[in-house]
Amino acid sequence: MQDIPLSILFGALVFLIALSAFFSSSETGLMTLNRYRLRHLAQANHAGAKRAQKLLERPDRLIGLILLGNNFVNVMASAITTVIALRLGGEPAIAIAAGILTLVILVFAEVTPKTLAALHPERVAFPAAFIYGPLLWLLYPLVWVVNSIANGLLRLMRIYPEDGSGDSLSQEELRTVVLEAGAMIPKRHQDMLLNIIDLEKVSVEDIMVPRTEITGIDLEDDWDDIIRQITHSQYTRLPVFHESIDHVTGFIHLRKVLPLLMHGDLDRATLENLVKEPLFIPENTALNRQLLNFQRERQRVGLVVDEYGDIQGLATLEDILEEVVGEFTTDPSTSVSDFTAEEDGGYLVNGMVNVRDLNRALDMELPTDGPKTLNGMVLEYLEDIPEPGTSLLLSGYPVEIIQTRGNRVKTLRVYPAQRRPAAAEG
Repeated sequence: MQDIPLSILFGALVFLIALSAFFSSSETGLMTLNRYRLRHLAQANHAGAKRAQKLLERPDRLIGLILLGNNFVNVMASAITTVIALRLGGEPAIAIAAGILTLVILVFAEVTPKTLAALHPERVAFPAAFIYGPLLWLLYPLVWVVNSIANGLLRLMRIYPEDGSGDSLSQEELRTVVLEAGAMIPKRHQDMLLNIIDLEKVSVEDIMVPRTEITGIDLEDDWDDIIRQITHSQYTRLPVFHESIDHVTGFIHLRKVLPLLMHGDLDRATLENLVKEPLFIPENTALNRQLLNFQRERQRVGLVVDEYGDIQGLATLEDILEEVVGEFTTDPSTSVSDFTAEEDGGYLVNGMVNVRDLNRALDMELPTDGPKTLNGMVLEYLEDIPEPGTSLLLSGYPVEIIQTRGNRVKTLRVYPAQRRPAAAEG
């Protein structure tokens, strides 16, 4: 190299540093690509995305190729720098040149290009993919040797590169993706997506109408009472039973009953012929599973039973859908009177209100894995029927018993905005 002009040596050095920057930035860019966006772009026939996706199918080969290139140009740059130092200042200049080269590579070939690639991975990775494809084919024998040695060492640690890292997301990771989508997903849609993800955590027992609140037609009642109930019902589907819901025969759809009633063709026999066999739902069935069951059975309502077959409540398709989209109909079982606002920030709450409905209505965080009603939660906490005027902290929320009736709490005053730390509850 003694005969090569310094200008050519400096030019070659700059070119090698630029190559080092290319290898460094493309490595970061390719490895930080959003794999789901990459897959979407590849399916949309984006050329750069398709090439990048193919390279990333075997990241061990890609990394081997990049590091081969990066180390080669860095060694060549070091050799040229040594020659330049010897020609300009002799042996004492080698140490100074090494320090300067280290700083230059660190700033211009490592930190700056890698930061750029981390901020804009697609702008760096997609053009680089067009270069790495042919380069990998050209240098494949050398890359194969290097990877064979490296992968052999990994297999000794029971790590198999060909298995890949996998791109599947867990439920909690998917929640994080939705939450971090920010302005890309409207808040309303974001809540719906989160509710869909959480469907399997909720069972029909959490959203059912308790058996004490089930409204149905008792075939043992007077015919006039049955007609009055049909004409004034707030529901379109009613269970039909003898004496109690435990002796249910099925459901009727009022859309089929009312035309007969209007033409005077409805009697007990006709009514019983219109009854459809009921659908029974185990109380621990997850909502996502029950949604599919309703679809498969072409049903919209079912009776919830416990492990002994006793009817515990009633669940509808609308109840499940409201877990996803929120309240979209007027639900007679949860009326506005269940939550009455007071001037001091408290709310008078019906003791039989569902805990999940209470959390949604008042933006509270009461646990939903225990009793399903506020009354049940209070009784479980106190292990006794409280007297009016009793105050307690329920999961950190101040609660006052206003009225009791028989063996249940009828009305409570709740202060959702005054929640205290859990440690204070004791």
